[in-house]
Amino acid sequence: MGLSRRVFLRGLGGAVVAAPFLSSIAERTARSRGIPPSGDPRRWIAMFTHYGCLTNRWFPRKSHGPLTADDLMGTTLSVLAPQVNKLLLPRGIRAMNEWNAQLTHGQGNDPHTQVVGSYFTCVPVTPHGTDPFSFEAATKFEAMPTAASLDHVCAKQLNADGMPLLMHVGGMNDTPTSGISYSAGETPFDGYTDPTDVFSKLTGLFASGAPASPDSYLVARGKSVIDVVRTDLETLERVDMSKADRDKLQAWKDLLNQTTSVFRSAQCNADTAEMLGLTSANLQAVVTHETDRVAGKITDDLDGADLHSDLAVLAALCDQSRVIVLKYPANYIFRGLGLTHDSHTLSHRIGSANMAGSGCLSNVNEMIYAIDSFYAAKFAHLVQTLDSFDEGSGTLLDNSAAVWFQEMSDGNAHNLNNMPLLQAGSCGGFFKTGVAVNVDDGSDDMHAGNSEFVCSNSPTISAVTDSGTPADIANAPINKFYCSLMNALGVKAGPDGFPMPGGSDPVTHYGMYDNTRDFASGGENPPRINDPGGFADLEAS
Repeated sequence: MGLSRRVFLRGLGGAVVAAPFLSSIAERTARSRGIPPSGDPRRWIAMFTHYGCLTNRWFPRKSHGPLTADDLMGTTLSVLAPQVNKLLLPRGIRAMNEWNAQLTHGQGNDPHTQVVGSYFTCVPVTPHGTDPFSFEAATKFEAMPTAASLDHVCAKQLNADGMPLLMHVGGMNDTPTSGISYSAGETPFDGYTDPTDVFSKLTGLFASGAPASPDSYLVARGKSVIDVVRTDLETLERVDMSKADRDKLQAWKDLLNQTTSVFRSAQCNADTAEMLGLTSANLQAVVTHETDRVAGKITDDLDGADLHSDLAVLAALCDQSRVIVLKYPANYIFRGLGLTHDSHTLSHRIGSANMAGSGCLSNVNEMIYAIDSFYAAKFAHLVQTLDSFDEGSGTLLDNSAAVWFQEMSDGNAHNLNNMPLLQAGSCGGFFKTGVAVNVDDGSDDMHAGNSEFVCSNSPTISAVTDSGTPADIANAPINKFYCSLMNALGVKAGPDGFPMPGGSDPVTHYGMYDNTRDFASGGENPPRINDPGGFADLEAS
């Protein structure tokens, strides 16, 4: 199976191929696409789920130090034991803009609207709500962040079109109460709800059954691009030219060397898609299934979720996107798991979205655990599939940071400290793997939260804090994790340390605030990053 001319040219960077003597373009393209010295592209593949989890079952007992398969046994993450050596478990992290009744830790809009809006932006939402129990639509249900989200910040520098690949698993559109992706302030990004649209976009990058050109065939067989065009380059080098032009020719050759590894396998093709189960028929079945589900004709268990993950893998193989987001739906009824209440009401334990009440649902913790386990299995599938494809000296997973993000820690407490985050892949050797790293206090026995306290010890839930983690534990700002992630991907910053296209410095600052209490004013406090830089403890030595 040969690479199409479109793929061949896409990998080189069309503008550079068309104008090989524009060294400024070559330099800018290499830098902006996040190409490290190894030549292997780095990717961020995010999986986002709502309403937190039973933290006391999710976290392994060990919060700092090497992880083994035995450490994962008996936890929600046991399904990931085969990949334990490629996992990074950051502990002690707090997300921004937490809702509480006292308005001490964030804005007073809504326990979900402000959380998801600020999650990947680290800025307040607007309009600002000052009544935590108000049902004013504009503040509770319609408020949006004032800046672009992390996926867009990264994609602007890493993707050819400047946009992330956002896929809605389950085919459900988001609202400000559940949306996480914003292309600019107060500008929601819809992404894809139909997997067949993503598949069509990817199949345009390879030609099933088409004869390979002599050049693309050599590249598919592992020949470097620089070797394929060597004769032409040598001819050009014999031409009498100025030193400036000769320097520009060398810059172009350097760029070709840097981009070579993208083409070292012929895995972006119809055979790979079929092997992954990505056929038009299978994907159309997912679409039909979701349409029938919305119409109430069938029950389901998100059985198309793995195909969405496989689409993410294919998009990575084809280098269609280096920023990919798998967004799972809010308010979902997992009838395929035998559940009749949606995931939101279950997280509140009492069968409604009220903040307090009496009478825990019978067996509610086991129902939540079933959902947690489902998500863990979906992440495991993504990780295992990424790890099954060789790339460069490692695998597709090794060159990626696949991260499972959760909206909050415990879904009843709505707390944002002690966040359940899990990464797989070192992103080209940038991150440590096979370890848990407590970035807050370095202890190896960090509190795992009280998620099962309320329904194991009392039939009445009188305070949303009962199931959370003590407020003085696990408060290292998530902004620092984002800085590490951006630096791993090759995102650059301006002189002030904030990410900026065309920058040349490491990223040290992100967002408006890195202290959740600063959000309480709704943006009236001066911008303040108290602890610049990434988490050095997460980075490989």
